[in-house]
Amino acid sequence: MVNGDRFLLGYGERLTGRVPGPHSAPPPGPAYEYDEALERLAPSVIDTVAALDELPQNACPENEAVAVIKLHPQSLAKSYHPRKLLEQYNLRQVGSRPIEITPEKWTKQGIPELSHSTELYVAGDRKSFEQWASDFDATSPRIHEAIRRVEEVTAPIPPDRFRKLDEATETSKGLQLELIVHAAATDTYIVDAFARFADELGADIRLSHRLFAGGLCFIPAEVEPDTLRELARFSFLRLARPLSRLRSLLPFERATKMPTLAAAPLPPSADEVVDPGIRVAVFDGGLPASSTVLPWTRRYERADLGNAVPNLEQHGHDVTSALLFGSLTPGKDAPQPFSKVDHYRVLDVNSVNDPYDLYEVLQRIDSVLSENNYQFSNLSIGPSMVIEDDDVHPWTAILDSHLSSGEMLMTIAVGNNGEETEPSERRVQVPSDCVNGFALGAADSVRDGWSRSAYSAVGPGRAPGFIKPDVLDFGGSATEPFIVTDADNRGALAFTAGTSFAAPSSLRRAIAMRAHFGDRLTPLGIKALLIHSAEAGRHARSEVGWGRVPSRLEDIMICGDGEVRVIYQGTLSPAQYLRAQIPLPESQLLGNVSLSATFTYATETDPEDPGNYSRAGLDITFRPHDGAYDTPTSVDPKSGPFFKRRNFDTEHLLRRDAQLWETTLNSSRGMRGSSLHNPVFDVHYNARSNGGGAQSPRPIPYSLVVTVRSPRTTDLYDRVVRAYAGRLEALRPVVELPIQV
Repeated sequence: MVNGDRFLLGYGERLTGRVPGPHSAPPPGPAYEYDEALERLAPSVIDTVAALDELPQNACPENEAVAVIKLHPQSLAKSYHPRKLLEQYNLRQVGSRPIEITPEKWTKQGIPELSHSTELYVAGDRKSFEQWASDFDATSPRIHEAIRRVEEVTAPIPPDRFRKLDEATETSKGLQLELIVHAAATDTYIVDAFARFADELGADIRLSHRLFAGGLCFIPAEVEPDTLRELARFSFLRLARPLSRLRSLLPFERATKMPTLAAAPLPPSADEVVDPGIRVAVFDGGLPASSTVLPWTRRYERADLGNAVPNLEQHGHDVTSALLFGSLTPGKDAPQPFSKVDHYRVLDVNSVNDPYDLYEVLQRIDSVLSENNYQFSNLSIGPSMVIEDDDVHPWTAILDSHLSSGEMLMTIAVGNNGEETEPSERRVQVPSDCVNGFALGAADSVRDGWSRSAYSAVGPGRAPGFIKPDVLDFGGSATEPFIVTDADNRGALAFTAGTSFAAPSSLRRAIAMRAHFGDRLTPLGIKALLIHSAEAGRHARSEVGWGRVPSRLEDIMICGDGEVRVIYQGTLSPAQYLRAQIPLPESQLLGNVSLSATFTYATETDPEDPGNYSRAGLDITFRPHDGAYDTPTSVDPKSGPFFKRRNFDTEHLLRRDAQLWETTLNSSRGMRGSSLHNPVFDVHYNARSNGGGAQSPRPIPYSLVVTVRSPRTTDLYDRVVRAYAGRLEALRPVVELPIQV
């Protein structure tokens, strides 16, 4: 094997250590003076309280109502959160939503422009709101200084709570909707009050199907339009939107049998997998009784599940074939699977016709993930719904909660809607917007000259999670189909295509890395390596994410001439400043050098706060030369740009902290070798909760992959190994690497 001894260097975390935080400049003051803020906000607060007082008592559980506080665009940092103002009046934030607003004034030069901001949903007793309003008229106002950070205060009105109602399916009972209520699982008094209010109005809400995620309760319902306008007066109702259904898997992803093709014989022994200890789950349509992948698969079905659907079982078989064998080659033996697979049938006959089955499918997946510890899982099914920027879907929220520990890598197909007429309908589908998941789009070829398959959904995702899909893998096309094993005839083949197969094919590569290199690679570390090694070429980021992942493990795990790659895996503590040394040889590198780095981490989320969805963020500073300082009195070496903000936000917003809360950062930079001397990344873990400071944040797992390329230093790898002997170790495989996976 070429360069077979230059394996990825592990244990980069041994090159890290804590450092004191830098001195930061004082933040800019608020746009409004205190008296000015009181004068401009008093009328809107008084009007808001009057509107809340007009709500019927049965629309206000325990006399509580919800108001909207819109923050000034320059007051979005977590340190500016008006928590003290809310606490002063026994109010609490129950959610938020990203908005765009033009402030009355700001501290920057020029006329205020349309800018990114956040509106907070604030709940409390109506008497508390009344007290707040009365304090504006006090001779000596005692309202907290945070009022200077507020741009506007309003009361929600019913139309603000409606989304795309014209797209909702209408039945004899009304519109089929998803109702989202600001209520956590412990807020039973809110849910009970909503159920009574809906019942009094004659709305048919399916409380037995309700799902909780964070501070939100998702309830499917059928409601007449006139009734909905009254129902929308309920103070804790956040949103009413069309009820989504499961993606249609057919006819697009139907496998076509190809009996005339040369066979791809399956492995003779079902017991021979590379690593039987790896735990892998697939959630799909089940497997036919005759499925040729059964020897490597354990089938699971809940007792209360309805009858299986043959077409959905066929889809489940094809997905499992892709996970076990990848895309097969006619006339060539199928490769040995890297692990066995637990296949959970979560779809039944109701999945085709029952509009509420989407909730039951998610409940089945949630139950399995709550009761089992899997290292890898695949999801090639989901709602037929493109992601929304200002609200999170229950599938996304619940799956992200399971993935927040970083202990499981879940590949998620982004959907086959890339050829829709409306550009907005081509965006990635739920739940591929999970910030802790691994969203897969489809490439049209395994060869050079590849492109995104036309059917594959595109980005951007929601921020955070702006880069979606994460990567592409081969998913097939009309001219180069994805080849699976025939469900009925062992060794025979069938053609198919879709993101449903790109996702498990990529997961197969991840499992291969774990099987060959053992638990020295965490699922989060494997995700970082796959992203780090992806090649985007000249394709747009919104089309291909970080690029197409390599088909050969060698391209991920083995360093070429003039190249060294290191992986760091560990945990970060809240408010910690970690300095990660980038290993270089003792002698100066010559000529042009390129440095590539990928950070990934897992985080808890706040689904009720889409714009502040991820609770953890990394503020990363690159310091290329330990002998270069901004001034003679500087404590830390001079910093240089590395991660580009424009990768993580829309061009007209380009928020200063856009990349701070992204769970994946990936970039490369070229420089002269002479500009590098003991380079480091300083990493600061920022924790937040609901957009403000976190009370008791937990440590988060992270992985960092760094590659240094120096064409004029062909023995770079060997020099680094010698310089860091005893700290860095080559991750040698326990089983010889296959040429291609």
